[in-house]
Amino acid sequence: MRPAAGRLLLAGAVVVLVWVAGLAAAWVLTPQVGDMDGRIAARLGAHGAGDPHSLPNPDRVGQALVATEDSRFFSHHGVDPQGALRGLIGTVTGNELAGGATLDQQLAKVVYTPGRDGLAAKLEQIVLGVKIDHAYSKWEILQAYLASVYFGHGYFGLDAAARGYFGLAPAELDWAQASLVAGLVQAPSAYDPVLHLGLAKQRQRQVLDRLVATGVLTVTQAQTAYAAPLGLIR
Repeated sequence: MRPAAGRLLLAGAVVVLVWVAGLAAAWVLTPQVGDMDGRIAARLGAHGAGDPHSLPNPDRVGQALVATEDSRFFSHHGVDPQGALRGLIGTVTGNELAGGATLDQQLAKVVYTPGRDGLAAKLEQIVLGVKIDHAYSKWEILQAYLASVYFGHGYFGLDAAARGYFGLAPAELDWAQASLVAGLVQAPSAYDPVLHLGLAKQRQRQVLDRLVATGVLTVTQAQTAYAAPLGLIR
């Protein structure tokens, strides 16, 4: 083995060991997640939003969210190894667009580490994501995420967003409305459809493209949804 290759392997081994040690320490230091419902209720209460447990089935929004944010959501256990590595590299290099956080980790960030960034917070979110995945069903995790995230224009939680933007319950949203709302979580203020409809429509197109790529919609169905009126309340 060439010296350069040996040094590269050694460096890789050191990185892996540090990574494993960091995760082990984070597992011990991070809280348990049995209080997640209470934390979500407190978050919504602080913003004058409703009870997360009253949410009806957010079927279309849920499918659009999974297709766009975490297409392997139903097959992983809280962490996507490739995505986690990309996210950590992005944190170290300052390229947050590298992303890769699962919905479980995004939920952990919102509920357990709000306002915190950096490598330590990222490690904690990964561990909390695994804990959340083991403690709750996939449906409960998806519902909790949709109940707690910010959708722009002062709307916290899907129920507030659906009623605020369209005057409808979440389960009543059509594909045009659901794809628009699901796209807001990436940058809720920038994509606020009341203030920045053009940007919101661009993001809606990306969500619809992901729904086609994951086999949820056909190309024709996506085109129809994109062209459909949104019925926004202004």
